[in-house]
Amino acid sequence: MPRLSGVDIPGKKRIVIALTYIYGIGLTTSKQILKVAGIDESVRADNLSDADIAKIREVIEAGYKVEGDLRREIQSNIKRLKDLSTYRGQRHIRKLPCRGQRTRTNARTAKGRKRVAVAGKKPVAGPKG
Repeated sequence: MPRLSGVDIPGKKRIVIALTYIYGIGLTTSKQILKVAGIDESVRADNLSDADIAKIREVIEAGYKVEGDLRREIQSNIKRLKDLSTYRGQRHIRKLPCRGQRTRTNARTAKGRKRVAVAGKKPVAGPKG
């Protein structure tokens, strides 16, 4: 089981898929990395030589921000939005969607479980007049 960027990538999978287990690398990026490194996409991760793994590691370190660095950058960007009190920052603070999705219905993942009214309680009537 090869180890890249602090992540054990699965050895039984093709290397093009195994690289996507690293945070910040998707399928397209994985293909680009392998093309630059000159490694065939269909090779299993266990069958890579140490030289191939070193090539992949060099390509990733040279041109891509992954794992801890990327997570840290994303968190600092969110913190900056919160500190500036932007609309997106306020949405992050309230743990609501901040990319324009509707929240009248849906958005249950962000908002949490639906609060149910307590049975047997009548709403308080306001002053009439």
